[in-house]
Amino acid sequence: MTSTFAVIGDPIDHSLSPNIHNAAFHSLNLDSTYIAYKIPRGELASGIEALKSIKIAGFNVTIPHKIEIMKYLDATDETSSVIGAVNTVSNNNGVLKGYNTDMDGFLNPIKRKNLVIEDSQALILGAGGAARAIITGMVKEKVGKITIVNRTLKNANDLVQFTKKIGGNADAISLQETTKLISEYKFIINTTSLGFRNEPSPIPTEIIDSNSIVYDIVYKPVNTDLIMKAKKNGATVIYGYEMLLAQAERAFEIWHKVKAPYNAMKKALLGGV
Repeated sequence: MTSTFAVIGDPIDHSLSPNIHNAAFHSLNLDSTYIAYKIPRGELASGIEALKSIKIAGFNVTIPHKIEIMKYLDATDETSSVIGAVNTVSNNNGVLKGYNTDMDGFLNPIKRKNLVIEDSQALILGAGGAARAIITGMVKEKVGKITIVNRTLKNANDLVQFTKKIGGNADAISLQETTKLISEYKFIINTTSLGFRNEPSPIPTEIIDSNSIVYDIVYKPVNTDLIMKAKKNGATVIYGYEMLLAQAERAFEIWHKVKAPYNAMKKALLGGV
């Protein structure tokens, strides 16, 4: 019998997950299919019941349900409990267990490039849900210090407290202060959506150089303004699509207990399938 997987959220039309996972199923000859299933805000309870009724094998969770979904789960893994959000759910005979693959998704491209987080300084742009997962990963890898920049200073300070609570060292600064401090940071990580609509880089890029590692989690366009300028200045860059692929890879392995076909998934994401 064909196993069905899904991504749930709203909006969901532009999700790249069905392409990525269906390419993986095809590559490994798995009798599985992956669909996008729109569940508007306020309709999550009935949406989950509908998924259970079709015996969904597993599903990904995107905006706006990553936090609320936790109320409907029977169990969560340690990472998602720390982060306070779930983006992947397995269904084992009606038992729903939640995971957060954003942390591994963020860390894996760094590890693939043999870059070292331990004792480094990191500048995090943004203070939303993605930033929480990324900071959890950075603290796990023993980052030296995290500095958070956000338009709303209260949200940045909340994230500083979260970082300290999980054993990290962090502070918050204003956008204006970043200009003269950028050169102090080994990692510069954009966790905001700025760049998605081809907006200019959220920070000045003149001081970014070959000692900088610039990671932009925006995956469309592939070359955001921040990435293009960082590359031009000789920085090491990590693209948003690398995180997207790595978190999908981790979700696939949770569901199927086999190694994900990374190259097939990458080809589906970047074109050619």
